[in-house]
Amino acid sequence: MNTLLLCDNENDIKQAGEILRNGGLVGIPTETVYGLAANALDGAAVAGIFKAKGRPMDNPLIVHIAEIGDIERFNLVADFPKKAKLLAERFWSGPLTMIMPKGSAIPDEVSAGLDTVAIRFPEHKTAQAIIKAAGVPLAAPSANISGSPSPTSAAHVMNDLNGRIDAVVDGGECRVGLESTVITMVPDKPRLLRPGGITVEQIESVIGAVDVDDAVLNQLDENAKAASPGMKYKHYAPKARVILVRGEGYIDYVNKNAGKNDAALCYNEDVEELNVRSFSLGNSEDIDIQAQKLFDRLRQIDGENVKTVYARCPKPDGVGMALYNRLIRAAGFEVIDLEKL
Repeated sequence: MNTLLLCDNENDIKQAGEILRNGGLVGIPTETVYGLAANALDGAAVAGIFKAKGRPMDNPLIVHIAEIGDIERFNLVADFPKKAKLLAERFWSGPLTMIMPKGSAIPDEVSAGLDTVAIRFPEHKTAQAIIKAAGVPLAAPSANISGSPSPTSAAHVMNDLNGRIDAVVDGGECRVGLESTVITMVPDKPRLLRPGGITVEQIESVIGAVDVDDAVLNQLDENAKAASPGMKYKHYAPKARVILVRGEGYIDYVNKNAGKNDAALCYNEDVEELNVRSFSLGNSEDIDIQAQKLFDRLRQIDGENVKTVYARCPKPDGVGMALYNRLIRAAGFEVIDLEKL
């Protein structure tokens, strides 16, 4: 398959829409990460996403819409709860995904056999234009080989999926850099399943108390059913072994234990004090920049013949919860707790 690299102009967006409408696969930009899109109403097209990514079939997908009215127009949900509508009014368009009872139009390939569906209205104007050009909602996980760092540029998508999909639309680098916040609205009390750019604190300011699923910060049981993308499997990982280092004394620990083929994933302030190769996420206090740069840095590490990377452990609150969630999965839950040594 010859993968086309398209621009975000009117003609190329129209071409991307035609490919999607006809059952093809297209890498599309969003404000979070690049998504691998297919017609969400076409089970056969959606199955192609799993094949192209090497993604387990029991990992549900997110349906992307171009306007809130698409939910009713395409019969995407069986119920649109009041609290979900409040969150939509506040945070859509934007990096928030809500899980609701699925409508009759959603094939099992999208929901992984669950009776719920995840819906998102992306903020990115090119993403919205592509959905409108396709004329259908789009199912779209991250546009990468399953388990590897998520793509935040068209070049990342081409590096992973060139020859596996029909096209990629280059819409520039992603603003947020981490996948959307996912919250399920199905139980009586909403529950956060994946942290992202919309924080728990922001959500609670609109609808009150929200539970945080144990799998956000801990490993999901091997036999458990994943209710959201990114909950069950090792995700976001470079080829190098990633070890998360928690607590005071990070620099001393890395300098003592890192070998010549190892590296540090750290802050700007750390670089001069470390005696190993350093990949900085930005200033220690700028969590938004750290989040935006994470996947790009993990992909850089892949290109540098690094055996083990020692990553600073962020505080799991605010956007830091999303950063921690991605890093601990990239590390396969391998953590060095300096306070317990």
